[in-house]
Amino acid sequence: MKSPDAIVIGAGIVGASCALSLTNAGLNVLVIDRGSVSSGTTGAGEGNILVSDKDPGPELTLALRSRDLWFEMQEDVGDYFELEAKGGVVVARHDDSALMKLASDQREHGVDAQVVGATELHNLEPYLHHEFHSGVFYPQDAQCQPMLAAAQMIRAVKKRGGEFIQGENVIAINSKNGQVTGLTTNKNTYSSPIALNATGTWAGDIAKLAGSYLPIAPRRGFILVTVPAPELIFHKVYDADYVANIASGEADLQSSAVVEGTASGTILIGASRERVGFK
Repeated sequence: MKSPDAIVIGAGIVGASCALSLTNAGLNVLVIDRGSVSSGTTGAGEGNILVSDKDPGPELTLALRSRDLWFEMQEDVGDYFELEAKGGVVVARHDDSALMKLASDQREHGVDAQVVGATELHNLEPYLHHEFHSGVFYPQDAQCQPMLAAAQMIRAVKKRGGEFIQGENVIAINSKNGQVTGLTTNKNTYSSPIALNATGTWAGDIAKLAGSYLPIAPRRGFILVTVPAPELIFHKVYDADYVANIASGEADLQSSAVVEGTASGTILIGASRERVGFK
């Protein structure tokens, strides 16, 4: 496919989602990635689909719609990526006033944020330490296996007439009279009026090829993944500090307690974040 209706650069979760939407809108779509499906940030993701960690505003509005779109997409492409409406439990180790204020504000914007006392909290998570006596339960929080999700969407795009090419690195965005006309990789040149930049933390580099500036920078984080274990954790459970940490623009190392089980039986324990560039 040398002249598709649209080219999506990047086969992570964003690129796959965009490619599926464009395909379903009737366009012939070509997806190009220098690696394989989910070979970038998506391959290291937790798979969280959260509304609990969003302050009221545009991001929360988008998160609520996005959460519903995941389940609509599941009906479209099939249930093969461990999508689960597991819910989230947020606890405060000390003063819970900030957490309760956030939950109250979120409820005014369509979030189901249920304040729970000690008994209900420990019914939700029986293995939670007894020092936790209050929290907020967010039944809308969900989780998926992001690599499987991206792969399933790319598979649907291909079945519906699209194409996926891996192992090609975009080296030029071609244009004429201010309009995109296609792109050139290290192997081929493709013509298209649409080139969609879905390259995650590398999106700034692709934007430069089009003469644009996109201030996106990587943020490194670590998560411990266990071997499959008995079911000990029933929701995403995290410290209220997590919300502030993920929204922070600070470059220094930050960490907050997060633990959750997955449909495959593994347990995810984390998480940290710091801005150290591509290391």
